Amino acid sequence: MDPSRPHVALLPSAGMGHLIPFSRLAVSLSDLCNVTMISILPTVSTAESCHFTDFFHSYPKIHSVCFQLPPLDSSAHPNADPFFLRWTRIRKSASDIFSHLLKSAPSPISAIVTDITAASAILPLSKSNGIPCYVLFTSSAAMLSFFKYYPTYQGSNPVSIGNVEIPGLRTVPVASLPRPLHDPSHLFTQSLIENSLSMVKSDGIIVNTFESFEPDSVAWLRGEHSPPVIAVGPLPPVKMAISTVSTVFTWLDEQPERSVVYISFGSRTAMSKEQIRELGLGLEVSGCKFLWVIKTSVVDTEDQTELNQLLGEGFLERVKERGLVTKGWVEQDEVLQHKAVGGFLSHCGWNSVTEAAMYGVRVLAWPRLGDQRINADVVARSGLGLWPEEWSWEGEESLVTAAEISNRVKEMMADENLLKTAQKVGEAAARPDNGLAELVRKLKGCD
Repeated sequence: MDPSRPHVALLPSAGMGHLIPFSRLAVSLSDLCNVTMISILPTVSTAESCHFTDFFHSYPKIHSVCFQLPPLDSSAHPNADPFFLRWTRIRKSASDIFSHLLKSAPSPISAIVTDITAASAILPLSKSNGIPCYVLFTSSAAMLSFFKYYPTYQGSNPVSIGNVEIPGLRTVPVASLPRPLHDPSHLFTQSLIENSLSMVKSDGIIVNTFESFEPDSVAWLRGEHSPPVIAVGPLPPVKMAISTVSTVFTWLDEQPERSVVYISFGSRTAMSKEQIRELGLGLEVSGCKFLWVIKTSVVDTEDQTELNQLLGEGFLERVKERGLVTKGWVEQDEVLQHKAVGGFLSHCGWNSVTEAAMYGVRVLAWPRLGDQRINADVVARSGLGLWPEEWSWEGEESLVTAAEISNRVKEMMADENLLKTAQKVGEAAARPDNGLAELVRKLKGCD
């Protein structure tokens, strides 16, 4: 390690939605800083485990520290989301993780970047050791504004939950709130409030966005004054040294320019079998070419259902001339920048939104859970895509019909104005920004 550079330690938590932006930040910083990243094992999903292996192989100058997480008695939270449980385990083991990091780092650490889900546990440890600590918020600036204001709202509404009016910014309707917030005792609710109250004590909050994409939210956050909010996005994707031959790209290469709808709902969003079949029929009836990545369970190791069982006998045969369906992991950023892709039916996880913005790809937003309706609002406001707000999400029993899906897919692919506004977002995303440089100055102690 170069002793003239600051040594930054990155501490991601669990889930590809958190690991991917940490990996991108690590690579972006590695040309200007010494970087250590801690991997907390065992991972919840196979995708995370493979990512760690490939990442450290591809970027050997990023120092790896592994920590084996002790088991947690989960009996107090039966049927809890495995990723929420992992966040709880990390916070409970924070002292051991922190000590292991300090002992294993190849040189003294000058700053730590913690995942927002571990902020309440890591920040006090960092401060007590005299190490500056930054928080990487892995969603949108719009979600960050909600996250920051929510404890104030909850304090004045301890019994019931409704629309959340963020003073001077916007109202977040109750229908867009993450469903766990309806239960004050939920792991997610407790975690959100603890981490929100803690992050204001950090040395800065890093968010993977750019000002022209979310101007109102970024301005509001900066108007709050403490702590500084640093927009470093869109962070470019990491390029793995391990390459695999994929039939997905062989198929895409054969399709006309901007003719394909890409459909993916992220690494941890599962649809019911009934909704999957409606979606399949909608894609079939639309007449559009499509590439569809299917997921049926929250954790990938539990995803055992065969495609024919999911989609119904004969579906794959009927669409084989214009559609490709897979359950395998796909390098999404490579798909979105492919010339054949003209639209993206997305759950609006923030990594997916920033990738679509980076490449100027039209989005048809279908948020499913968590922060995704707030992110879908960013998509609609920015001109990146369309959001049918009436479409159902987690916990709502109604199905979105094949006819609705077909009509909206055709609408997106036929909308030339939407294509132009999405391309303008892509052009803005490509303009040089000083967010990363500002972060490095702070890490060096120059600001």
